[in-house]
Amino acid sequence: MAYSMAASHETRDFTLAEAIHRYFDVALYLLIFTGFGTLASTGDLDFPTVLIVTASLLLRGYMLSRRRKVLLSERWTNLLTIGCVGFYIADQFVISRGFLAATVHLALFVMLVRLFSAQRDRDHYLLAALSFVMVLAAAVLTVDSMFLFALAGFVLVATATLILMEMMHSSQKLPVQARDPRMPRAYRKLSYTIAGIAPLLLVLIFIGAALIFFLLPRISAGYMGAYSAANDLTTGFSDRVELGRIGQIQQSKAVVMHVQIEGATPPGFFGLKLRGIALNSFDGRTWTNTRARLPLRRASDGRFNLETELPASAPLATVHYRVTMEPLVSDVFFLLGTPRSLRGNYRAMSADSAGDVFDMDAEHPVARYEADSSVRYPSARRPLKTSVDYPRGILSTYLQLPALDPRIPSLAQEITATANSPLEKASAIEHYLRAHYGYTLEMSAATPRDPIADFLFVRRQGHCEYFASAMALMVRSLGIPARVVNGFAGGEFNDITAQYVVRASDAHSWVEIYIPGEGWLEFDPTPSGGEEPHGSWSRFMLYMDAMDSFWHEWIVNYDLAHQLRLTQEASRGSRSMAAGVQSWARNQYQRLLDWARGTGNKARQSTRRWVFAAFWTCLLVLLALAAPAFLARLRRFRLARRPDEAPQAAATIWYQRMLRQAARRGWKKTPEQTPAEFASTISDQPLQGQIAAFSRHYENARFGGDREEASRLPEIFEEIKSRR
Repeated sequence: MAYSMAASHETRDFTLAEAIHRYFDVALYLLIFTGFGTLASTGDLDFPTVLIVTASLLLRGYMLSRRRKVLLSERWTNLLTIGCVGFYIADQFVISRGFLAATVHLALFVMLVRLFSAQRDRDHYLLAALSFVMVLAAAVLTVDSMFLFALAGFVLVATATLILMEMMHSSQKLPVQARDPRMPRAYRKLSYTIAGIAPLLLVLIFIGAALIFFLLPRISAGYMGAYSAANDLTTGFSDRVELGRIGQIQQSKAVVMHVQIEGATPPGFFGLKLRGIALNSFDGRTWTNTRARLPLRRASDGRFNLETELPASAPLATVHYRVTMEPLVSDVFFLLGTPRSLRGNYRAMSADSAGDVFDMDAEHPVARYEADSSVRYPSARRPLKTSVDYPRGILSTYLQLPALDPRIPSLAQEITATANSPLEKASAIEHYLRAHYGYTLEMSAATPRDPIADFLFVRRQGHCEYFASAMALMVRSLGIPARVVNGFAGGEFNDITAQYVVRASDAHSWVEIYIPGEGWLEFDPTPSGGEEPHGSWSRFMLYMDAMDSFWHEWIVNYDLAHQLRLTQEASRGSRSMAAGVQSWARNQYQRLLDWARGTGNKARQSTRRWVFAAFWTCLLVLLALAAPAFLARLRRFRLARRPDEAPQAAATIWYQRMLRQAARRGWKKTPEQTPAEFASTISDQPLQGQIAAFSRHYENARFGGDREEASRLPEIFEEIKSRR
């Protein structure tokens, strides 16, 4: 490959344009690096792509640190660009077979080519645009709250890059600049200025973006789902579920939903069990749902009412709850107990005869909804009815059996030999599976010909799907209708957000059995798999989950309903604050009025006492105010009587007295006159002699500190005073 390499060595003197260009190269590199880091953090890039791009970016960073430039020739740049286009076509139809993945690969490889050949402004613009495309792709591939921090870093670097780009263009229009040895100081000052301006602009950008985001209406929330592939959660909660699919889901710790139950705090009066989809047909390896879906009608208040059958005699509690799900999980609504109504930003829903509810709105995937359900109290006892009078539709739908290993019906007969009613038989099988089989997620990679028989008679351990499937088949072999239900059970309560955190590992399968006169009752034959201890790290993860919950609630799922809720809460809060201020003002005014009235009444009742107290109060105040002046006069009087104790202060006091005596005779000293000059202005010769002598003694005592001179001042003053 032909290329040109140039190395530039550091010098003590360089131009401002070179300094700006140097910073721009670093900022553009960081912009590309943060853009790719944001995209790679989604976890949806394949390993070879991450390895190639990361190695290339590190190489580019090393060259920048060494101030070396490696530029591909124009011929090789054109050839590689054409090669990227050809690879894009092959990638879309052969390798990745997806529009989004192929487009991301194309953007990354074009970016690498331009990164090592950027010479003109249009190359810089293209690299900046490609970095933005990477961030946009990351926004499509993830809705995680950590994306916010990655986006903030990208916007920060982008702000600095755009500033430097404009400065670079402006500096290129200036005349040729001479090199100046003082430029390194300006070089550092420029870096400090950019480092201070960029964060400030970032804060202003996010404030403006937040205002626009929360004020403008949100029309759709499709998350570009057309380009997203199906995942384990989607296939685990569909009309066709392969045996073992729930076990694969349980191996992930990813959060799939948050559930907030109105008025419920841990431990609550019921276990959190969210029902997803009930499966009625089994072919030995796969469970399917063959029931027809019927559209639901939406009421005038926006609710979809669910006509589900309630148990006949069980004491029930009605709960209202909200569910916030990760997008692109499934089109199934996960609901508690027996759902009664459901509300959300969905135009169409459907339900089957088992009470499963499905989203029929292609533009609004299942994300956030609220529902009302009837939940059985945990202390409620199961009925002991022995009736076997089943409805015809129940028998035709929930008694289907595949070709069973003959040991399975025999085992069911053996377990229920002493049971009489369908409920007792189901309970006996449930207790037997819990007591004699172990729980594990480590399953064999090879699938046996008959997975249920292998579970019951060979391995004797498995996860919830095997327990639920084995119980459903054994109960059906006894002529009792049963179905397997996939959903979520458990979850961790986050006391920070008052929500249950449901993870993929909480996915669960259980059994519902039809009891005549009671309807469908839940049975869970899966033994406990043990709970992981919660430590300080778990507590930290709850704080992270609280932040993530806020992100999904107010960012990802923010829509018109949230805007109305935010407006109502703001209006309610402002009205409450205004009412509180008015109430406080009225209370303060009333207290002040009561105090004034009480004071007036007391004053009228004890006028003499108040007058006497006021007199002495005023007297004490006057004395306090006059005390400093009185003490000062007392001190001056004492110093005047004993000038030898403080000759300088005493000289000042006697001189002021002398000036007052002279002023009474018509001779006033001006501030600019010295004592000698003042004495010379007196035309009365005898008086002039006395004042001149007094001034000489005063100066000796005042500035020399002579005690004898100070002691002569009272005597001379008396002579001046006695002269007429």
